[in-house]
Amino acid sequence: MDGVLESVAVCAVALVLDRWLGEPRRWHPVVGFGQLAGWIEHQVNRSRPAGIGRGVLAVLALVVPVTLALWLLVGMLSPAFLLVLEVLTLWLALSLRGLAEHGLAVARPLAGHRLDEARTQVARIVSRDAAALDERGVAAAATESMLENGADAVFASLFWFLVAGVPGVVLHRMINTLDAMWGYRTPRFYRFGRCAARLDDAMNWVPARLTALTYACLGNTRRAWRCWRTQAPLWDSPNAGPVMAAGAGALGVRLGGPAPYATGIKDRPWLGSGTEPEAGTIRDAIRLVHLGVGLWLAALVLLVGAQEVLW
Repeated sequence: MDGVLESVAVCAVALVLDRWLGEPRRWHPVVGFGQLAGWIEHQVNRSRPAGIGRGVLAVLALVVPVTLALWLLVGMLSPAFLLVLEVLTLWLALSLRGLAEHGLAVARPLAGHRLDEARTQVARIVSRDAAALDERGVAAAATESMLENGADAVFASLFWFLVAGVPGVVLHRMINTLDAMWGYRTPRFYRFGRCAARLDDAMNWVPARLTALTYACLGNTRRAWRCWRTQAPLWDSPNAGPVMAAGAGALGVRLGGPAPYATGIKDRPWLGSGTEPEAGTIRDAIRLVHLGVGLWLAALVLLVGAQEVLW
């Protein structure tokens, strides 16, 4: 019981730090890890696209030493120092405030019909060709990003901390970063980045479905469940599909559909149902993520209370 109560406290304090301080502007560990990953990829995938084997070795070289070192460190620290390490690690892994800031940076100019400014801001968070997006396309792109990154950057971090502590949350953040850098279906990364992409799929499988369930519980549950069940299997990502389909259904908005990328128009399935996205839809998605975090904390508190009664 004490362990669960401590985990709840760590989650709450880390979320408060994220709310007050946001992400560090300088010396963020994830940025440093990304720079190291970029250097390693440049060394082993430089002359010609490397195969799967080199991608596996690159992933292992980056994540195994850090995870093992943290596992050993956790076993050596006193309870007080371990508590501090847990709070700081989870705070650095979370990005709830950053998520909202990026979303609002798109929603505000879009609400004022400043389309060029909204395109510039949405280009910071999505990979599609922002210059080719109309107002509906900008709103859809930002809303999809809020829903999907809520799963990756918030709920998955909370999940892996609760399941495996500091080593778990750091391992997930490293794998997620490698997937974001290498997990592309391009000639350069298709084989080299496959290991990182598959590991990210595996680590996010449970958190993504818990996130989708969270979205469904906090919105139009019946529509969210129907969209999740019928639309998610059509999406090319096994984890983004359930999250965005359930989120779109919960919000009562239509997302997905054809979207412009640098390589041309990508014919994506439609997600959700209802009205077309607009600036307010982005805010609704941010609110849904915040409510979801509150629901998770409430569920953890209820778990602690239930254990107290049973014990």
